[in-house]
Amino acid sequence: MNLLYVFIILNVVNVIIQTAKSLITLKGSPIVAALSNAVAYGLYTVVLVYMNCDLPLWQKSIIVAICNLIGVYIVKFIEEKAKKDKLWKIELTSNFDDKEFDKLLKERELPYTKIPTYKQDIFIYNIFCRKKEDTDEVRKLAKQFKSKYFVIESKD
Repeated sequence: MNLLYVFIILNVVNVIIQTAKSLITLKGSPIVAALSNAVAYGLYTVVLVYMNCDLPLWQKSIIVAICNLIGVYIVKFIEEKAKKDKLWKIELTSNFDDKEFDKLLKERELPYTKIPTYKQDIFIYNIFCRKKEDTDEVRKLAKQFKSKYFVIESKD
């Protein structure tokens, strides 16, 4: 029974470290990526040895699958919670009732600038969103008013 618990714990820890290593390799500095790979593959060697233990193959397969399900979920959950909201700028042009659009933006407390063009009835809107939900809301409004738009993400 001790062997079973060690196998489960090693696999959960391995999946968490391997998943984190993948994210760190993509987003981290070269030294941090190298260190995370060293730790991950060092532990993986231990896990490989335990793969040869006396547990039945079907048990090992189920344990590894469940550990992957749990471990990857944990890392992705932590990654989402740690992610900072970025500032998004949505630029769109009006070919609609700009007074109604202004009212809807103000109701949602979305900061914006409105720039007139040489055509009297067309304006360029620059709308600033601090949260993904705000960005989604502006996209819905743009579709509702059949407006073309593009989105720019800030660089921290």
